Amino acid sequence: MDGKMLARLGAVVFVAIAITATVIEMTRKEKAPIAEPARAVEPARDPLREGQRRCQQLGQAAANDPECMRVWAETRDRFLGRSPTPAAPSTEGQ
Repeated sequence: MDGKMLARLGAVVFVAIAITATVIEMTRKEKAPIAEPARAVEPARDPLREGQRRCQQLGQAAANDPECMRVWAETRDRFLGRSPTPAAPSTEGQ
């Protein structure tokens, strides 16, 4: 057998295997996934998220708002995975 004949035989075998694989894949029946009923899930109310929205609406004035500063600090701590820092004890009224 010379090189050309061997190359042709290899090409024919490759095409035959490719056609067989294609036919098998096309005739395969897939099992239909079990569809679970759709449920309307309302996300839990997050007061931090509401505070962020309020500060967003304040715009530039939020930089001077103590509540926004608290919300931003809590957001930063949550993002960084830190536990919230306890409030400093108040010395007023003593």
